[in-house]
Amino acid sequence: MLSKKRFTEVLDIIADMFPEAHGELTSDTPFQLLIAVILSAQATDKGVNKATPALFAAYPDSKSLAQAAVSDVERLIKTIGLYRSKAKNIIRTAIMIEEDFGGQIPKDKALLQTLPGVGRKTANVVLGDAFGIPGIAVDTHVERISKRLQLVKQSATVTEVEEKLMKVVPEEEWITTHHRLIFFGRYHCTARAPKCTACPVLPYCHFGGKLSSK
Repeated sequence: MLSKKRFTEVLDIIADMFPEAHGELTSDTPFQLLIAVILSAQATDKGVNKATPALFAAYPDSKSLAQAAVSDVERLIKTIGLYRSKAKNIIRTAIMIEEDFGGQIPKDKALLQTLPGVGRKTANVVLGDAFGIPGIAVDTHVERISKRLQLVKQSATVTEVEEKLMKVVPEEEWITTHHRLIFFGRYHCTARAPKCTACPVLPYCHFGGKLSSK
């Protein structure tokens, strides 16, 4: 398993590779970010960003979306995977925000997760990017990188990956680290064709080392 010291060295390398890493979902408000993150489940950020301008033009806030017809929302997001269930979820989320939280996004991880379509990852993204509340959102990229580097066991759950990262990364760097790991996984250490032969992290990487020795 990769030690904390060596993982910190890896993070420094990734920071040099992606110094401007950031959330790539387009939004103007915390509510819009929340909706965009819900829609991004099992979908690409690029695909979500193509659909949300029309959605947010029609329903810019929780009050307007709470009153929307499901069929109208489905029509606006039909290019996104699982759009039927997501349309229902984001409307129900808007209703709960209006009725249970006075029209305000709750700045609490447990409360956020009571909203339809909101899991731990989504809550961490919204709290971090909208409100600057430290957290590490473990998506498929963060999980893949953590396992390829052997920071965690291959059998580790998403929650175990998150807990491990929170132990080895200083709290003030959680949000930044989350974005850098995503960029590294999205644009370099990809799932199907990782750029192992030209990777500055290779000396630290068991996965890449196995590939480069073949």
